[in-house]
Amino acid sequence: MLSKGVFTVSFVITLLYGSLLTEVEGIGVNWGSQASHPLPPATVVRLLLENGIQKVKLFEADSEILSALSRSGIQVMVGIPNDLLAPLAGSVAAAERWVSQNVSAHVSSNGVDIRYVAVGNEPFLKAFNKTFESITLPALQNIQSAIIKAGLATQVKVTVPLNADVYQSASNLPSDGDFRPDIRDLMISIVKFLSDNGAPFTINIYPFISLYNDPNFPVEFAFFDGTGDPINDNGRIYNNVLDANYDTLVWSLQKNGFANLSIIVGEVGWPTDGDKNANMQYARRYNQGFMNRQKANRGTPMRPGAMDAYLFSLIDEDAKSIQPGNFERHWGIFYIDGQPKYQLSLGNGPGLIPAKGVRHMAKKWCVLAPSANLQDPQLGPSVSYACDHADCTSLGYGSSCGSLNLAQNVSYAFNSYYQVSDQLDSACKFPGLSVTTTNDPSVGSCKFKIMIKSESSDSEAGAMVSLTRSMGVVLLYSVCLYILL
Repeated sequence: MLSKGVFTVSFVITLLYGSLLTEVEGIGVNWGSQASHPLPPATVVRLLLENGIQKVKLFEADSEILSALSRSGIQVMVGIPNDLLAPLAGSVAAAERWVSQNVSAHVSSNGVDIRYVAVGNEPFLKAFNKTFESITLPALQNIQSAIIKAGLATQVKVTVPLNADVYQSASNLPSDGDFRPDIRDLMISIVKFLSDNGAPFTINIYPFISLYNDPNFPVEFAFFDGTGDPINDNGRIYNNVLDANYDTLVWSLQKNGFANLSIIVGEVGWPTDGDKNANMQYARRYNQGFMNRQKANRGTPMRPGAMDAYLFSLIDEDAKSIQPGNFERHWGIFYIDGQPKYQLSLGNGPGLIPAKGVRHMAKKWCVLAPSANLQDPQLGPSVSYACDHADCTSLGYGSSCGSLNLAQNVSYAFNSYYQVSDQLDSACKFPGLSVTTTNDPSVGSCKFKIMIKSESSDSEAGAMVSLTRSMGVVLLYSVCLYILL
C-alpha cells in the first residue's frame, strides 16, 4: 500500500456500566489494502467500531493502519506476506527486527491490541509449486522466538493461515480426513509447533471456490438453509459444505494427536461480482446465514459453539490480482467507498452502517462519443489499455455488467479508467472515441461508478472526528491527520 500521509489517531474509550451490546461475540473481518483509492485508515476504524466489529485481520504490517487502530479496543491479527518468509526463515535477527518494528512498537507505544502474527498466507497452495514449503516452518519458529524475546509471548500468538486444500478426504466424509500426503509430515510438524506454543490453527474455507472450480458442485450445499442433500457421517449430519470442511480438519488434527487444538477460520465469505455465481443475492444469503449461525452459537457436529472467524472481506479491493478470477476484487461487504452492498446484520442492528465523511468526485463520466465509429481500428487497443489500467471485472460473463452491448462495454471501460485516474481531462482523450458527460450512463444493475476522493486526490490537511455511540458506549476520537504532499 502506498504511503500518502501520516495518521495519528487517539481514542478515549469509556464503557458505561449497564450497556446492552448485541454484537456477535468475536466476529472479525479481513481488511485488505489493495485498492486504487483506499479509504483513510481512521475512516475504516470508525466504520469497524460503528458496526460492532471487534477483530480485524491484516495481510501486512501497514504502519498507518496499525496507528489508526491505536487504543480502539479492536483485536488485531497482523500478517507477514509470503515474499518475506525467506529472509525471516534465514535469520533470527531479521525476525527480531520485524517483530520490533511491526509488533512491539505498536503494542507498547501505540496501544494496539495485537493478538496474532500470521506468518505467510496460504503458502502451501499447489499453485505456488512448493516455493514456500521449506521456509514456512523456520519463519514461524523465528518469529515465535522473536516474540518471546520481546516479552510478548503471553499476549501475541503465531499462526499460519492455510487454504483448506492442506487436508482431504478420499470418501468426502469428514471422518476420513487427513492432511494432504505430499505435505503431511510438514503439516504435523507445524501443528505440533502451534500446539507447543498455545497457538491456533488458522484455515480459510471458501464454498464459493468449490462452486467456481466445479460446475457440478451442488449449489444448495454451499449455503446454510438446509435445502441441500445432507451427508451422513456415521450419524453426524452435515447439510452444508462449511461444516463438512471444518470437521474434516478436526478429524485430521484428531488423527494425528491434536484433538484439542484451537481453530480460527481466517477467511469466510462470498463475492458479489465477477462470476455468474458471484452476486448480491448469493453473497447476502451466505454471509447472513453464517452470521445467523454465529448469533445462535451454533457450530459443527465435531465442534459445537460459534466459530472464531473473520469475514472476507470488509471492503472491495479494485487493484487486487485477478489471477484466481475476476471475483477477487468483489469480496467486500462494503463497496470501495464504504457504502454497504446489501442488508447484512452483524448482530448489532438491522443492517450495516456506512462509512462517514467519504466524499466523491464530481458527477462526471467518460463514455463512448456519439460520433465514434465502432469499426475504428483504435477501439480495441483503447479498451484494452483502459481495462489494463483500471477495473473491468464487472464486464465478464454472468457479472453485473455482462449484458451490455458493445457501445456500453466501451463506455464502461473508458469510465473505469477515467475514474481511477481521478477524472483527469487527459484520461478521457481516447482519440475520436471518448467524451465526458454529466448524464449517468448506468444501465440497470450495472453501475458506472464515480471514484471517491482519496489521499492521492484530496488536498485537505486536517480533520477532527467525534463520535457518540448509542447503547451506553461513548467513543471519543481525536484525530490529527497530516498529509505529506
